[in-house]
Amino acid sequence: MENRKKCIFLKSDKTNCDAWPMYNSDFCFFHNPKTKKSKNEAVIKGGKGNKKNHQPLEEIKIKDNKDVVKLIVKTINEVRQGSADVRIANCIFYGTGQLIKALELAGLEERIAKIEEIISDKNYNG
Repeated sequence: MENRKKCIFLKSDKTNCDAWPMYNSDFCFFHNPKTKKSKNEAVIKGGKGNKKNHQPLEEIKIKDNKDVVKLIVKTINEVRQGSADVRIANCIFYGTGQLIKALELAGLEERIAKIEEIISDKNYNG
């Protein structure tokens, strides 16, 4: 296994930076004096990146699979238009998948209960 050194920058607590140095350098990207301008540009670009949406979304009533399909279509369109964060959309897609399974299971339970009731009545009334 290669025995590589870490970045030689000393932090304020007198410990070394734990990052790997850049190729042909003793410093990592963030501590390399030669990359100061690039690092500052990256920090500025990161600060302008997508912010988390802390605005709550409107409540959506979901009663059946048709309502789930409407939500999925709405979310797809919002992502395509750029008005919905992809991370939120992924969460919605995962949640709707679970919701569809739960709705199907609830429907099966209702049908089984009705069948059991019919069988019970038939056996009782004989």
